Amino acid sequence: MELSGDPRMEGQDEAAPALLACVSQVKSSSFSSVQQQGYSATLLLRRKDKKLEQVQQKCVVTLALLCCFAVLMVLIFSSVDIWGDDEDGITEENCSRDCRIVLVENIPDDLSLSMDGRRHLPLSVGFHSLLDQAKHSVEVVSSVWNLNSWDMEPKPSTAKQGQLLFQRLLSLKSRGVKLKIVSSRTNVTELKALEAHNAEVHSVNMTALTKGGLHSSFWIVDRKHIYIGSADMDWRSLSERKELGVVVYNCSCLALDFHRVFSFYWQLHDRDFIPSIWSKRVTALYGRHEALELQLNATLATAYVSTSPELFCSKDRTRDLDAIHQVIQSARTFIFISVTDYLPLVKRSFRGTSVTRYWSYIDEVIREAVVLRGVRVRLLISFWKKTDPLTFNFVASLKSLCLQLQNCSLEVKFFSHKEQKEDFQLGLNHNKYMVTDNAAYLGNHDWVGSDFVINAGVGLVLKMKESPIDGGATVLENLKAAFERDWRSPYAKNPQKSKDQQAKYRNLQWSKNHWDIPEENDWNRPL
Repeated sequence: MELSGDPRMEGQDEAAPALLACVSQVKSSSFSSVQQQGYSATLLLRRKDKKLEQVQQKCVVTLALLCCFAVLMVLIFSSVDIWGDDEDGITEENCSRDCRIVLVENIPDDLSLSMDGRRHLPLSVGFHSLLDQAKHSVEVVSSVWNLNSWDMEPKPSTAKQGQLLFQRLLSLKSRGVKLKIVSSRTNVTELKALEAHNAEVHSVNMTALTKGGLHSSFWIVDRKHIYIGSADMDWRSLSERKELGVVVYNCSCLALDFHRVFSFYWQLHDRDFIPSIWSKRVTALYGRHEALELQLNATLATAYVSTSPELFCSKDRTRDLDAIHQVIQSARTFIFISVTDYLPLVKRSFRGTSVTRYWSYIDEVIREAVVLRGVRVRLLISFWKKTDPLTFNFVASLKSLCLQLQNCSLEVKFFSHKEQKEDFQLGLNHNKYMVTDNAAYLGNHDWVGSDFVINAGVGLVLKMKESPIDGGATVLENLKAAFERDWRSPYAKNPQKSKDQQAKYRNLQWSKNHWDIPEENDWNRPL
């Protein structure tokens, strides 16, 4: 007998495929949902990763900017104090332009020079007058410090002026006047003594910076009064050498620009590189394209400060060479030049080898003035034991310009004194200036190529815009009178006589060893 199936089982058998389909649909739906959720999660993660990446990029950019800013700050603070030195509230707007200028000279007692009724202020008196004026600060730049003749026993009687000036500098502490000094050497007895009396001394390592020397020589007193000229802080400059400079009183506009040069040197203390970024406090205020307009002894004039070498010219500062070019090129009738040495050569040592090349920058502009514009030129050069024999060759070349030309005048003389003595520094004409019919340049350099290329110096250019109202002499006329006095003196000799004299003294050195002629690479060393 065949058993019949259970009706419930039959229903279940028919429902099973539907149930499986439903379960499969549910699973498929669940899987799709999971897939969608996974896809959404992936998108979310990707978005988060992208946002994170963007945040990271922003952080990297921000960090880079911060690093650049930090490097910039380091460069700024490694170059100079961003605020610069205190300028005592003096600005271009409130500074004084009504100034008094005085020509100062040191003429040794045994030099017989006709004064022509124009005896100028003695250099030592000019220095003491500046110290008398000092109430707050005295800033001095000089490479040489030998006011007391420490190395000489017995001390020469002519050293008294140097000793007196040194004592006045020591006494500034008791008056509450701050003394700041820049020099190329600090291991000097006098500087140590001044430091012990509260002076601040900064050194400029010229050997590391330019392989040259510091020839700059100027004073700034209370940011109002100035001295610039040929004299060093050496007792010889106050007694035995012939020096010339100017003292300018109550001229804070000009003093402020000199102070910026001083600040430039001050910030180079113990550095062995020239910073590429400088504070605005060392930027030049005036230059050859925009000179300071002022009054000098109630006469309208213009003035500006120049510097050398080119590496030492801060923003807008005129180079000494450009200043000299401007003065020569603006001359209409005459150019009178008085320098210790004239030598258009640059001498350098490279890997133990001495290299010499012709340096034409000043030589050419003089030739142009004489030949092309018919300007009368007189060149007064000192003759002493360090005169380079090649000087006579260049002088002969200059003089030959006028051999076949009409209305051409170029004269050269050599200033020498104490021919019978071995020390040619006695009575040495240490002047470093030029005067023309409308301008003057007073500097710290001799007109030697090496000086302008590697040595530090400062110049002052003065130009008169009108004649004095009271009929008195301008500073240009006083400079011209000083030059003509020296030119007409018995100490100004023609080049051939000086050349013969040099040969005579060379023979003395070879035969008797009275004194040593310096080696060739010593000709351009500072005195």
